[in-house]
Amino acid sequence: MQSRDPDWASYTLGVFICLSCSGIHRNIPQVSKVKSVRLDAWEEAQVEFMASHGNDAARDAYESKVPPFYYRPTSSDCQLLREQWIRAKYERLEFTHPEKQEPYSAGYREGSLWKRGRDNGQFLSRKFVLTEREGSLKYFNRNDAKEPKAVMKIEHLNATFQPAKIGHPHGLQITYLKDNSTRNIFVYHEDGKEIVDWFNALRAARFHYLQVAFPGASDADLVPKLSRNYLKEGYMEKTGPKQTEGFRKRWFTMDDRRLMYFKDPLDAFARGEVFIGSRESGYTVLDGLPPSTQGHHWPHGITIVTPERRFLLACETESEQRAWMEAFRKVVDRPMLPQEYAVEAHFKHKP
Repeated sequence: MQSRDPDWASYTLGVFICLSCSGIHRNIPQVSKVKSVRLDAWEEAQVEFMASHGNDAARDAYESKVPPFYYRPTSSDCQLLREQWIRAKYERLEFTHPEKQEPYSAGYREGSLWKRGRDNGQFLSRKFVLTEREGSLKYFNRNDAKEPKAVMKIEHLNATFQPAKIGHPHGLQITYLKDNSTRNIFVYHEDGKEIVDWFNALRAARFHYLQVAFPGASDADLVPKLSRNYLKEGYMEKTGPKQTEGFRKRWFTMDDRRLMYFKDPLDAFARGEVFIGSRESGYTVLDGLPPSTQGHHWPHGITIVTPERRFLLACETESEQRAWMEAFRKVVDRPMLPQEYAVEAHFKHKP
């Protein structure tokens, strides 16, 4: 987690850190003691210690056994992921003592998570079971229930932290495919380590599934496929296929090549999904709306052209329109993978 301006330093670990990470280091004073590089007085022995250690040496010492599937946060990730990475590395020494990785590397995990109810929006405690051997994550409405309420295949599973959307600093969104439509579930755990362990256990299960599915692939090929953050989320307005209906405000999520829209950001199912293919396959994104567009809408339009039809969308601000256009163009400019043609075919045959 390298920052461009590491104006702070841990003088007990010998590493330079950014302001944001300095706050996390202050919370583990038994391991890390922090000073400002510019504002604090430094003793000669502390300066010498920093000079003889440094970030590369710390990386060699504290990250020698990071599992390939373990999520390495960046400076843009949520506070929880960054804090647990720092604690795992320096406080719990998980990456120098592999036996401490058991909670997320064992291939089986069972426990309770608070899950948002699909219809009432209340969070209730539910039992979750992850079994790598069965290739599934299940949850049960009761601890003693024989049958799971849902079985999520590891093959089609994604997890991403969404603290702002879920309204909890440890909020995790899990998605899976049910009848080839995306299903969302929203969970959290009061203990930050526990929810991050769940996240990395899901990544580990996906990693081992992909190793079997793609036997020739390197770790570097597989790691980006373990979990993915959404390319973009936010409100836009849309009109229907006849383009004569009024524009309605919807929450949109761009998940790889699936553009989904929801009435509410925390809905379990999307109201609709649109496949966004590549330019070579007849997909393009245009700035603005056709002059004939009817109905009142937000001022900054976007037209998505697919081989079947045009989708008319509108953003409230110009900066939102630019951000959405950039996200769409990234997808359209990327050539399609062989397996994506099969997904596209399914979308074309949807009723």
